[in-house]
Amino acid sequence: MNSAPHEPTRRIAVIGGGISGLAAAHRLVELQPAANVTLFEASHRLGGVLETIRRDGYLIERSADMFTTKDPWALDLCRRVGLADQLLNTNEAFRRAFVVHRGKLVPVPEGFTLMSPAKMLPVLKTPLLSWRGKARLAWERFVPRRDEADESLHDFAVRRLGREVYDRLVQPLIGGIYTADPTKLSMQAAMPEFVAMEKEFGNLTRGVREKAVKTNREGTGARYGMFVGLREGMGSLVDAIARRLPEGCVQLNSPIQSIRRAENHWQLTLDGESERRDFDALILAAPAPHAAALLQEVDSRLADELATIQYASAAVPMLGYRRDQITHPLDGFGFVVPIVERRQILSGSFTSIKFPGRAPDGSVLFRVFIGGACQEELVGLPDDELYEIAQRELAELLGVRGEPQVRELVRWNHAMPQYHLGHLDRVAKIEQIASDLPAFALAGNAYRGVGIPFCVRSGELAAEHVSAGGG
Repeated sequence: MNSAPHEPTRRIAVIGGGISGLAAAHRLVELQPAANVTLFEASHRLGGVLETIRRDGYLIERSADMFTTKDPWALDLCRRVGLADQLLNTNEAFRRAFVVHRGKLVPVPEGFTLMSPAKMLPVLKTPLLSWRGKARLAWERFVPRRDEADESLHDFAVRRLGREVYDRLVQPLIGGIYTADPTKLSMQAAMPEFVAMEKEFGNLTRGVREKAVKTNREGTGARYGMFVGLREGMGSLVDAIARRLPEGCVQLNSPIQSIRRAENHWQLTLDGESERRDFDALILAAPAPHAAALLQEVDSRLADELATIQYASAAVPMLGYRRDQITHPLDGFGFVVPIVERRQILSGSFTSIKFPGRAPDGSVLFRVFIGGACQEELVGLPDDELYEIAQRELAELLGVRGEPQVRELVRWNHAMPQYHLGHLDRVAKIEQIASDLPAFALAGNAYRGVGIPFCVRSGELAAEHVSAGGG
């Protein structure tokens, strides 16, 4: 009796070991346990920008230290890799942020959600705005809607809310998320919910309130916009995913030199190797410029479109102090700095106030963000000068005195993709061209979302695409 012919094991390559590539590899293993999945990472470690280190009793996140549960994909992944009991809610007692105003920290008005207030009374009381600025904000409900194909954050916010609200609230709050030039940042790509509000309700004031009513009616208010962290830091998510991958799946210190499409398979050549490795499917989860370089010989049109996505850089000095060195009550999660304040930092985070276990008892951990698209020249300063800037700003704004107990510095060079005007059209074109390549998918934060949940979703969608034989 003849047995059925053995079906060859499907070989799938994932290039890039950041959170998008890890999510892609993990999802592939879930969907196709029999497949031979290989994840290539150019550096010596997984995680990309996500990294957690411990030093002198401090737990220090070198990149994101939390993610939103409003978008469920990262939360769901944490549960699937066994981290449900490690999730931490932010400290409920201090869930607010500050804005620097004339050299002082002033609370963001209660209910102000990035671009519009759910409550007017706190806005009327805030010293952040003059009476003229408050009156202009109140007039927002009478501003006619405008059907723009795409509009910059600057133009949208000034048109709807007025110059003062933009300068003092919108720009610093959203700038702290995207580290972008607000005159170039696409509203359609970065803040689509507010564009949708204008179209549906005619104005943001009504839109935010209607959304708040709906959220409360459905009983989801406690979770809306909630952020969570992990007890042992974001590095524990990277480690948990890696543990779920098959032995031999992860190839560190393995930069890819070239990609070719040959007959019915993909061929990868690693740096320092002459022999090509064959794969049946490929997920490219590298930053857009790197992806562009690798794809130039495969499809120059796709490579050229990817190369148009620009990136910004930032430096993050992290400083730990004894609590008695600080005069500010630290009754919030951190602060953002408007461009009009003309300071040398973008924002500051009170990391150990947000989550327990980030600093020894009686100590506080700060993270200070420098650079971004509008001050990128600062990122290249020597380490000592970046530390000096951070310490000087903390001294002036929070009354920090003396030398820190611990300090750490990370530079993220060209790490933040910029969703410039026309970004969604550009991404749609990229996706259309990529769809013509067989058994292929792109993943990463350069396309449809920069936060951890969107990176997870991007990687998992790529895995589902190639698993279904897409391309």
